[in-house]
Amino acid sequence: MTCLFQTSRNWGRILSIFMILALLAFVACIPEPTPSQAPFGDLDPTTVLWYAQPADKWENALPVGNGRLGAMVFGKTDEERIQFNEETYWSGGPYSQTVEEGYKALPEIQQLIFAGEYQKAHKLFGRYLMGYPVEQMKYQSFGDVVLKFATAGEVTEYSHRLDLKRALVTTSYHQNGIHFTREVLVTPVDQVIVVRLTADRPGQISCVVNLRGYRNQAHSNYATDYFRMDGYGQDGLMLRGKSADYLGVEGNLHYLGQLRAVPEGGRMRRDETDLIIQEADAVTLFIAAATNFVNYQDVSGDAQSRVETVFTALGKKDYNQIKQEHIQAHQQLFSRVSLDLGTTPLSYAPTDERREKFDGKNDPNLAALCFQFGRYMLISSSRPGTQPATLQGIWNKDMNPSWDSKYTTNINTEMNYWPAEVGNLSECALPLFQMIRELTDQGSDVAQEHYGAQGWVFHQNTDIWRVTAPMDGPDWGAFTAGGAWLCTHLWEHYLYTGDKDFLREFYPILKGCVEFFLDFLVEHPEYGWLVTNPSTSPENFPDWPGNDTFYDEVCGWMSPGTTICAGSTIDTQLLHDLFGYVVEAAGILDVDREFRQEVLGVRERLAPMQIGKNGDLQEWLEDWGQKEKSHRHISHLYGLFPGNQISLRRTPDLAEGCCVVLEQRGLEGNGWASAWKMACWARLQNPEKAMDNFQYYIHHYTYDSLYAICSRALQVDGLFGISAAVAEMLVQSHENELYLLPALPDAWRSGEVKGIKARGGFELDVTWEKSRLSYADIRSLLGKTCRLRVINSVKITTEGQSVPVVTTPDGLIAFETESGRTYTVEPHNTI
Repeated sequence: MTCLFQTSRNWGRILSIFMILALLAFVACIPEPTPSQAPFGDLDPTTVLWYAQPADKWENALPVGNGRLGAMVFGKTDEERIQFNEETYWSGGPYSQTVEEGYKALPEIQQLIFAGEYQKAHKLFGRYLMGYPVEQMKYQSFGDVVLKFATAGEVTEYSHRLDLKRALVTTSYHQNGIHFTREVLVTPVDQVIVVRLTADRPGQISCVVNLRGYRNQAHSNYATDYFRMDGYGQDGLMLRGKSADYLGVEGNLHYLGQLRAVPEGGRMRRDETDLIIQEADAVTLFIAAATNFVNYQDVSGDAQSRVETVFTALGKKDYNQIKQEHIQAHQQLFSRVSLDLGTTPLSYAPTDERREKFDGKNDPNLAALCFQFGRYMLISSSRPGTQPATLQGIWNKDMNPSWDSKYTTNINTEMNYWPAEVGNLSECALPLFQMIRELTDQGSDVAQEHYGAQGWVFHQNTDIWRVTAPMDGPDWGAFTAGGAWLCTHLWEHYLYTGDKDFLREFYPILKGCVEFFLDFLVEHPEYGWLVTNPSTSPENFPDWPGNDTFYDEVCGWMSPGTTICAGSTIDTQLLHDLFGYVVEAAGILDVDREFRQEVLGVRERLAPMQIGKNGDLQEWLEDWGQKEKSHRHISHLYGLFPGNQISLRRTPDLAEGCCVVLEQRGLEGNGWASAWKMACWARLQNPEKAMDNFQYYIHHYTYDSLYAICSRALQVDGLFGISAAVAEMLVQSHENELYLLPALPDAWRSGEVKGIKARGGFELDVTWEKSRLSYADIRSLLGKTCRLRVINSVKITTEGQSVPVVTTPDGLIAFETESGRTYTVEPHNTI
């Protein structure tokens, strides 16, 4: 018995050994992590973009920025390129497009338009009301930092990632048994681009560093830009240059970029314009850049002094201190909002794989990543004291970028700032507000000289020099409501913040915009309504009889027709909002009582919105079709989003007309068009249609980097618009109420958002499960009455105490709040 027991015990031990050996063999056969598995354990699918290979082109490089400086990081292992920009490096210098006494031709142009002679009016507009020069200045690329690495050999365990929480690009890989790590950041604290190179063994960092400039190769036969590449001491490189003359405008900007290398261990020497670093333990590169730009009228600054000031202030700070201060400054803005829509295995895959495999439902947090990427990009391209974000933010590699990488204000610039307030980034909109203030300068001249009007006017484009006259051609330049659209952002800022000092400061600008239109509006001879004339519905050619192709002498091309008309729907919608906002602002400030009455009287005479024969909301006064089937602009849907004149409850017929338009336009367009349609479907509380547009956007209008695409060009507007659209699906506050989860798609059945803002001065945390509200915390920042729209019965408490509520006739729950207190909304327990 004892022997049998011992034998059994021995066999048990033998069996155990075999099991262990089998397990070890099985583990040894498990493959290395595939590209669809994150090579690090701290991956947050809502705030990290990562890739298993370097960027194959500039559009897929990863962006970093501090509002003034921007850089694109490729993540190469043999020859790294970090392309960078400084926000004030543009072509030209201070100039004006204003044409004196253009207003003398205005009556004839208006008469021709009312008579239906649109192409004749187009020609006269081109001759007498277009700005000169017809085009504007270009945002420029500043330079490249190029690093040639001495190490060769197979690269394994590669990872290239952008951490949105820390505003940090990290590239890491193994080569020849050594683990290399590269970090790139642009600090808002120290105003430098920082590149940090490390290895897990001493003496392994060897590279050649070069600082290169850009010149306009396409215009090299006559361009007047230039640059010089020089060394600077034994540890630095310098890039100096001048902006190009363009369109007869002298290039008055002088710029300076300077790189300083700080190796730890090893050797460094300079050979002309190369820094040669050998066998260092680690290396830190600091890049500073500046121009002589002071403001749109003044270029008397000193670029060299500015760069020297940056390096002096930087002192001998070590990299860890710089990095930590940078992260802290970034998180003061970014960490205000978090969003979780649900994680799946696909959520941990490389971002390009997530994009490729996304089917609308299999990776809910891809929408959360896009939402946060938009917030990150706004922080990185638009901070207090900087220029506003251009079509490409602050990132641009070209000397002749698409649409000059400037400010297009018939949708794009406005969309850039849609997520600012709701995304809890109000400060990031301050550069836009400063630009609006600056536009009133030449805007006043253009109002007087082009239209014989008081106040100020701004059209569809501007640049860093804040010109305001019509540009490009009559088909685009006849949009006189660009300034009105920008002014709606001033009012929105007040609605979110309740800042009366801000409202008082900008009220004269709002009033000046209204004063222009009080002079500019004319009575339509047939309908009796007050209309803008000339007008245009941005970039869309109406299909009225006889709007045929003709040769446009302004643009020098065969135009498909003309867009010029009287009283486009978007013009009327914008003026309806602008007039109402100014009247309300004047009442809050207790000023201009007679002016208020005048403005209200004029608003009553504006043309109404109309439903066409096909059931669609009309884009023009007449029930015209459009020459392009699925036009990218949905300008007449401004009244639905971002405006609030059209509502499912208040104006159901107009809302249905918007549905018809959206169905007709379909999914095609470009990045920003998808974002706009997604937001409109959210307003119409159709979440699945919104998601259809998001899915189409991901597959057709984004790069692997998640940058948005517009006609094959990289732009940021679509990305910002998607951020706003995601927010609109979760919380709506445009109808003087809080509506929680108004457009929740089936794919987002459970989730949580924290820190999102609402009009009226509320900050919200909302959690839901199985598509039903679990709870919401509403922080009152202004102490206003909270009006809440909910589907199911809820209870309201604050600090454990029940809050008295009133049910309003329109089905809302209303309760009073105190500033600084949090109110919890929970469903009543049901059996």
